[in-house]
Amino acid sequence: MPDSPPVPASPPTADPGPPPAPPAAPYAALDALPATATGAEVWAALGRAGLLTRAYRDGTVTAGTDPDGLADLLTAVDARFSIPTTLTASVQLATALPVLAAGRTPPARQALDEVLSGRATVTLAATDATTGTDLAALRTEVRIADDGLTLTGTKRWIANTTTAAWHLVLARHRPGRHFTHFTWVLVPADAPGVTVRAADSALFAPSGTGHLTLDDVRLDRDHLVGRTGFGLPLFARHIATERLAGAQWGVALCRRVLADTHRHLTRRPHGDGTLWDLEPVRQRFAACLVRVRELHALAADCADAVALRHDATAAAALKAAAGSTVNHVLAACGQLWGAEGFTTGGIQEVRAQAALFDIGGGAGEVVLGAVADTAEATLDGLARPGTLP
Repeated sequence: MPDSPPVPASPPTADPGPPPAPPAAPYAALDALPATATGAEVWAALGRAGLLTRAYRDGTVTAGTDPDGLADLLTAVDARFSIPTTLTASVQLATALPVLAAGRTPPARQALDEVLSGRATVTLAATDATTGTDLAALRTEVRIADDGLTLTGTKRWIANTTTAAWHLVLARHRPGRHFTHFTWVLVPADAPGVTVRAADSALFAPSGTGHLTLDDVRLDRDHLVGRTGFGLPLFARHIATERLAGAQWGVALCRRVLADTHRHLTRRPHGDGTLWDLEPVRQRFAACLVRVRELHALAADCADAVALRHDATAAAALKAAAGSTVNHVLAACGQLWGAEGFTTGGIQEVRAQAALFDIGGGAGEVVLGAVADTAEATLDGLARPGTLP
């Protein structure tokens, strides 16, 4: 057998050709949309690209939220679009879809398939004509009979109302404030007796926020979602995830606003340098960085407790921290931008929209009350790292 040819000591120096093309960016589907895209348009693009399931473990809503996937999705949307547009995604991903997935009937399965594919959007119609933080006082009523359901009532300030094909409606089926007196109902937007109107708010027009009126809406019993009487427990379980989503989104929003503000300060002339050279400016900016890092750390620390165990106390702490941090950072940046911040779409407009973080999904004072309820356990936990409730 002839000897093998010698192996060269080094590879040839011939041009190997162009490198392989990098894989497409995960959220390239969003780049084709204008920055002014509405929440419904962004949702449709995410659904068509199969990106919505990234927010859930194993790509399945019923498997529970994947905190990293949820944060990644919200960060990608926030980086490209307005606060109202990101709001529509946050509410649906964190709360509406998990509540909808509790339904096992054909209408619920149809709605879940349509919404996950981006062919439709869904509202989470919990807030009533009464005070939003007092769900036990809501007046929307569902009468449940052997031959069907009848809904009557009004839902106010609901994201996606003007664009949704489906409404998830929290209604009472029994008088009184007991937590077992409430049930979820899936209402087609085109059902007779359903009326929607846009909320009088230019700040949140891209979110489709509006008011929903139900005037003797008649549906089959298979439009009940989950077990009768489990409406409030199901809501409490998944509003916790929405509060985690709010904290993650708050970090992304603050980081984006601070990056824009830093560029502005380093380019704005002042004396022989720029505004960034002023020590009071640097200190105010640094204080914002500290606040955002604190929120980021808290969200990371609480992520599994909320996503896996639906820890209401951890979720309340996240909600309170997100509202406080976002308000602080946006107010400070608004001051640092000066008159430039009042331009259309400028920091002052963003600041007004961002006030939602301390209001929507539970006012800051309400969730702080929930945190106070666990004061002793929290203080005990602080003495033993890793044991906070």
